[in-house]
Amino acid sequence: MFSYTPVPDFLSDKIILVTGAGSGLGQAAAKAYAKHGATVLLLGRNEQKLEQTYDDIEAAGGPQPALFVLDLETAGETQYHELANLIANEFGRLDGVLHNAGVFSPQLPLEYHSMEIWDRLLRVNLTAGFGLTKSCLPLLRAAPHASLVFTSSRAGKELKAYWGAYAIAKHGVENLATLFFQELQNTS
Repeated sequence: MFSYTPVPDFLSDKIILVTGAGSGLGQAAAKAYAKHGATVLLLGRNEQKLEQTYDDIEAAGGPQPALFVLDLETAGETQYHELANLIANEFGRLDGVLHNAGVFSPQLPLEYHSMEIWDRLLRVNLTAGFGLTKSCLPLLRAAPHASLVFTSSRAGKELKAYWGAYAIAKHGVENLATLFFQELQNTS
């Protein structure tokens, strides 16, 4: 089995945007990035949860994070560009993005999914990753070694009844990540 332990300052001077940073995996990743020296840009829809992540990072002695409240369910191209411009003005570049924000729904047969639930799951779990990446590409290109990370789940690898729009979105994320990789692998 492979074992890797990064040096404490392994992400020193890196600027990393984490979506869904208010709880769960996003919060854990943000704290881990900060523990290894990154300036973490915390993005989520719940300001109180983001503030807790912010406070936890500062209490642990990490670099001062930045906090961005943005609801990916309602955000559109204008909001993504505004966020990218704000990051450009404050930081000048972006070394990485962790696309982690996500929403779930009850497991139901497709015929019982409302259009509202369908749209919400695709918008947050898939469309937001595309829109945010597209707007942040100039910032990522300004970094010497930028990274894009998309989180998926078993639902993105397997297709099972009742997983509905969540599974469709996660399959889309798998393909979106692959396309960005193919299109960007030989660029600056």
